[in-house]
Amino acid sequence: MARTRVALVYGGKSGEHEISLISAYSILQALDPTHFDVVAMGVDREGNWHFNRLPELMMDDTTREKHQLPAKLNKSASVSIMDQQKTADIIGGSIDVVFPIIHGTQGEDGCLQGLLEMANLPYVGAGVLASAIGMDKDISKKLAKLAGINVTAYKTATQAIFRHKSDAILDDIVQTLGFPVFVKPNQLGSSVGIHKAVDRATLLSAMQDAFQYNEKIIIEAGLDAQEIEISVLENPIPGEPPLVSLPGEVRVTSQHEFYSYDAKYLDPNGAELLIPAPLSPEKIKEVQRLAQTVFEALSCESMARVDFFLERKTGTLFFNELNTLPGFTPISMYPKMWEASGLPYRELLRILIDLAIARHQRGAS
Repeated sequence: MARTRVALVYGGKSGEHEISLISAYSILQALDPTHFDVVAMGVDREGNWHFNRLPELMMDDTTREKHQLPAKLNKSASVSIMDQQKTADIIGGSIDVVFPIIHGTQGEDGCLQGLLEMANLPYVGAGVLASAIGMDKDISKKLAKLAGINVTAYKTATQAIFRHKSDAILDDIVQTLGFPVFVKPNQLGSSVGIHKAVDRATLLSAMQDAFQYNEKIIIEAGLDAQEIEISVLENPIPGEPPLVSLPGEVRVTSQHEFYSYDAKYLDPNGAELLIPAPLSPEKIKEVQRLAQTVFEALSCESMARVDFFLERKTGTLFFNELNTLPGFTPISMYPKMWEASGLPYRELLRILIDLAIARHQRGAS
């Protein structure tokens, strides 16, 4: 039986470039070679597309560039290398499905999904609308709230207005939210550009840094809470509710104040991942139900990781954010929670690819 040709698209221009490479390498190692023929397509930090020979995927940027060949994506669902003399030993034939694993801006915000729609290619992950919604923390919180889900108190600010009214905006945040607060770029992931502010000076500094990543930022009231995450998977049976994993808890170690980029990726002892989370059966059912509600309210397909805060004092669950293209690194919560729920990594990848092909076939019929 012919193998399914998967174009693994990774890298990108966002601040999550390196995380994308690690996710891609992890997926590459896990895909069953008897069923899938993988083509590695990297997008560099300038937005240029390249083919990579698979063993060189995890090289540093400089070394990798020596082995890359410029690539282009065609509407006929085929890929080709600009230098046709070097085509034979890299790729031949057409793409059956794209597995995009570009985190952050232009990767999971609907831009890449729109390109793949125009190219008439099946692809893993949410569609254009859900990708854009999920990437926008402000909009996703508003939709979750409309669906009856609790969200933490928050404010937004845009860089253009902040330049002219910084004092008034800072006053409003302090008076409305108090301290501590968490400042985040509105459309970024992997904890990039996130800061905890405990007074007006650190708030100003945090906002200035977050504006380096996004024109719009979000400032959230701090909670004394557990960080609970849960994996959601589109049900292969049409019309049936999405599937949910056991929840996990992220417990940051004493060296870090919160689940920052350093705690998540740079410090091997930065956080303890408790899977399953130490919750009562009733609370597990509640968080699973809320995750399904959020997934459907935000028009998700394929997969998502839904993150909540569980306030210690009240036991109330608050929606934090939804990730439509969660990390697939060896320490990433999305595949680890499914493994703890009885769904192995390799089988999860197969289901995601099958879902992508089935969705494309429905659209073509």
